[in-house]
Amino acid sequence: MLITSSLVLLSLAVASGTSVRLTADAVVVATTLALVRPGMISWPRLIQVLIVVILFIPIRRYTLPANLPFQLEPYRVLVALLILGWVFSLLVDARTTLRRTGFEGPLVLIVGGVFASIVANRERVANVSSTVDKSLMFFLSFVLVLFLIVSVIHRLEEVDRLVKTLVLAGTFVGASAIVEARTGYNVFNHLTRVMPFLRGGTITGPEFIRFGTGRLRVFGSAEHPIALSAALVMLVPLAIYLTRRYGQRRWIICALTLAAGATSTVSRTGVLMFVVVGVVFVWLRPRETLRLWPALLPALAVIHLALPGTLGSLKNSFMPSGGLVAEQNSAAGQSGSGRLADLGPGLQEWERQPLLGKGYATRVVGNPDVTPSATGGLSDQQTLDDQWLGTLLETGLIGFLGWLWFFARVVRRFGGKAVRDDSARGWLLTSLTAGIAAYAVGMLTFDAFAFIQVTFLLFIFVGLGSALLADASAAVMPITRTPRRRRITTFQP
Repeated sequence: MLITSSLVLLSLAVASGTSVRLTADAVVVATTLALVRPGMISWPRLIQVLIVVILFIPIRRYTLPANLPFQLEPYRVLVALLILGWVFSLLVDARTTLRRTGFEGPLVLIVGGVFASIVANRERVANVSSTVDKSLMFFLSFVLVLFLIVSVIHRLEEVDRLVKTLVLAGTFVGASAIVEARTGYNVFNHLTRVMPFLRGGTITGPEFIRFGTGRLRVFGSAEHPIALSAALVMLVPLAIYLTRRYGQRRWIICALTLAAGATSTVSRTGVLMFVVVGVVFVWLRPRETLRLWPALLPALAVIHLALPGTLGSLKNSFMPSGGLVAEQNSAAGQSGSGRLADLGPGLQEWERQPLLGKGYATRVVGNPDVTPSATGGLSDQQTLDDQWLGTLLETGLIGFLGWLWFFARVVRRFGGKAVRDDSARGWLLTSLTAGIAAYAVGMLTFDAFAFIQVTFLLFIFVGLGSALLADASAAVMPITRTPRRRRITTFQP
């Protein structure tokens, strides 16, 4: 794998016109580490690096210096190297085997729906071929990363290490979101100071104002405030798992920081996802969850102190002038229309091509194919804040049912195992189920697949859960407790 990655890196350096010497130095350092300390280049370590890159280097905000027809972003290079290394390991290393995820059925239906929608709409796809190719590459990379994780992660200890990386990296992002909400300073806009090889750093696109204030909403390392809130909410259950497993206060602090960071975005989607997390925990861990409800008020007090006025802005966003339903029904057929207003015209549009849709990733804002005045449907100029509706329009009933089957099977399989398992594995499966279910419900209120960071988290969660179920020894792994003087009584059984 190391030889393959080195050759690919050197080839990219030559093709892109970047410094071959700098690339060669990096290859020498990596090779030396691999020879001196082989554990530094292990698969769990490499996936940890991928997690850190995805959470810390904002996607579509930074690139590597290269003269290529596409943006060479750090996460793209790393994903490509990992997948290439994995494929070569499958061919030459008997220790690396392709393992089933348990979700091949829905994944085949989803992938089949995507390609079938492209074939059935060749003329429409040709008009936006570059966008379709890019979106297809993103989608396939998500699926390949899922199979990579399942194939190379084998033990609960390895899953735990990745969960800790997710929570700690997410906590830093959450803390930076709190700072950004208080001061307006986004640390992720200044990464070139510590990573001079990066290019860019400026947020492109519209700015968003916090409801009822003149201040900007926070972006953190995400592409949008809603996507940031979704990512942080998904990580909260993992912090709860680590608190339960190890009984250490540091993980409670991480959970509170993640929750406060999500709240700082003033996103109603984040609140909806929090509710879903709570419902899943009540379903799978009812006694322990109900015992924790008294901790909700102190947590809200901490958030209020850290982010004055944020809870009020969030409350006002749920109770706008004229009511929330009226707001979401406003501006039907226009840019910036409400989510409910898009539903009727969207279903009318879907009825014209119900089975395979209009073509995967062909609804490109600014490239209108169908206008309301001509057909009574939705214009491509409208951004749909409903991924489920967008999926129905682009890939038809086949793609829609594929994703519905995928999420239902994941929640049923992980949740079904968790409800009968009070070991560490059961608690981790509960947390993963909560994060995945929250993403699925959150798709109703934002175009989730357009945001790479949070969608990568979804597939990483599914990969970790699948790897966990494949490890039979994890089913009897006990909850680890620290000495009594460091226990947190709230989480004691």
